[in-house]
Amino acid sequence: MTLLEWAYRTSRAKLAEPLSRRWAHVQGVAARAREVAEAVGEDAELLEAAAVLHDVGYAPDLAVSGFHPLDGARYLEQVGAPERLVHLVAHHSYAALEADLRGLAGELAGYDDECTVTRDALWCCDLTTTPDGEPTEARARIAEIEKRYGPGHLVTTFIAEASGELLAAVERTRERVG
Repeated sequence: MTLLEWAYRTSRAKLAEPLSRRWAHVQGVAARAREVAEAVGEDAELLEAAAVLHDVGYAPDLAVSGFHPLDGARYLEQVGAPERLVHLVAHHSYAALEADLRGLAGELAGYDDECTVTRDALWCCDLTTTPDGEPTEARARIAEIEKRYGPGHLVTTFIAEASGELLAAVERTRERVG
């Protein structure tokens, strides 16, 4: 079984039934990953695997800390996923900033943010996909997140502070795709 087959099987098993909307989202993020694959060259399969697994930490049986990038990375580490995949999931969509806001920076520090074109592409794919898995513009996605969580929520604070870095990753990825 290839990494990609395993990633889809794992994500489907953890998300499809209990969190069907989340499952739709990760499938959409994976579709975006295929669209920007040329930006990452030989990492195309890794990018798509990370895209389909980036939210696995939301699975009810995995949600321990309440911070899905960390819970997902811990699970993937436990089941022997490749190290880069684990680290990409841990740091997707500027998770380091949200971890800091949640008081979990020390726990996330065990995972490296590789700061590569592959990392940027994963952030781009997540930020340009709606909760229902449809393509969207990054600024519209940020606005949707702010509206969904509302004023004063930690996630709203995070997305407002993170938007510059997230939009920069989207732009860098688009430039690499051409």
